[in-house]
Order: sequence, then structure tokens, then C-alpha cells
Amino acid sequence: MIYVLVFVSSFVGICIIVCTRLLLRQRFVRRFVRNVRQRFQSVEERGGKMFQETKIQKPQKNPRVSAMELQQVRSLLREAERAEAQGKYEEVERLLIQALTVQPHAYEVKAQLAKLYLTTNRESKAEAMYKELLQEHDDMSFHANLGLSYYRQGKYVEACYAYQEALKRDPKNPERASILGRACIAAGHFEEAVPLLEKATMSLSRDMELLHLLAECYLQIGEHEKGEATYRKINKVEPYNEEVKEKLLSLARA
Repeated sequence: MIYVLVFVSSFVGICIIVCTRLLLRQRFVRRFVRNVRQRFQSVEERGGKMFQETKIQKPQKNPRVSAMELQQVRSLLREAERAEAQGKYEEVERLLIQALTVQPHAYEVKAQLAKLYLTTNRESKAEAMYKELLQEHDDMSFHANLGLSYYRQGKYVEACYAYQEALKRDPKNPERASILGRACIAAGHFEEAVPLLEKATMSLSRDMELLHLLAECYLQIGEHEKGEATYRKINKVEPYNEEVKEKLLSLARA
């Protein structure tokens, strides 16, 4: 009998505990929901609105509209070419920017605008345009022109990297090698300039300016024998060049 009473009392106690926990949980849930509703209500009172998320679909252009835009861009480009021939560079810039408002991703328009900035000595704008172009089109001329914009701003190390990318895409062109070599000299990287100038002078052997640069690079890196040999080569072509004669005399005395 005692065991029955203990069992019943224990069962009743457990039921009371479970019911109490359920009531507390429901109370907590109701309090949480009430707090959330109050927050939403306070937002609405302040004039706020809740918007349902919707997927934005990019509208497809009507082919007829695209053709009209293309025709408009071509017309603006022709006007820009006529203005450029007359030296009206401000007008050219205005027309090209107008063309970009019609077709923002027209890379040929961006290329012409970047070239305009470069030819009118606005190198920082040209730099920005060529960087943007290279994100979309890996073109050798864009790398080369970016290098030129860097070079004119005195950013010689950056110019070296840009010219190097242009040379990678046109490795057989000696002009590319010579331009990169000049940039390396401007950056003070004479050891890197030497093989580039050597490569360039193999095809441009009559370019005395390149030979002068190569001879100076040899002297800078301590290759005096190669420097003297290069100056002798120059002396054969320019026997009356007094500066070369003085260089040869000083090297002979050293």
C-alpha cells in the first residue's frame, strides 16, 4: 500500500512539474511574440515599411532598340572623328562620353576616349580608362598604352610591368623589347634592361640611341669590356662623336 501511495504521489508530482514547464514555455513564447509585434508596430508608427524580397530580372532589350542604339553610337563616333580632325578635343570628349551613355559597355568608345586622354596629356584619366578596358579585353595595345601613361607620370616600376605584359603578347617585336628596356633604365633596373636592349639591338642594329643605352647599362652593372666593345661599334658608325671618343679614352685608362 505504501508503495502504491509513493508511486501515485511521484506520478502526480511529475505531472505538475511537466505542466508547469509547459505553461512557462507558452508564457515565454507569448511574451516573445508580443515583443516582436510591438517592434513591428513601433516601426510602422515611425513611418517605416516592410518590403517583401523580390528577384530582379534584367530586362532584355528589344532588338530594334539595340540596333537604334548601335546606329546612334556609330553616328557619334563619326562626329567625334570629324571633330578630332579639326583639333576640337573638348568636342571629341563630349561626343565620346555621350556615346558611352547610350552604350556604357562599348569598349571601342572607351578605347578612343582613353587614347584621347593619352594624346592630350591627361595621363591619370588615361590610366584609369585603360585599367577598366583591361578588365574586359586583354589587348596588347591597351597594356602598352597603360605603360605609357605610367611612364609619363613617373611611375616607372608600374610602367615596366605594363610594358612586360605587352611584350608577352608580342614577343617577336624588337620595339616592345626596347620600350621595356628604356622603362627598366628609368626605374634603375639596369640588369633587367641589358637583355632587353641586347634583344632589341639584334634587329635594330642601326639604332644608335639604343646602342648608347646598352653601353651605359653595361657600365652601370660593371661589364666594362662589353661597354667598351659597344662604344667601339658606335664609333665606327659615328667617328666624329666626341662624347664616344671620351668614353673610350676613359675606359682605356681604367
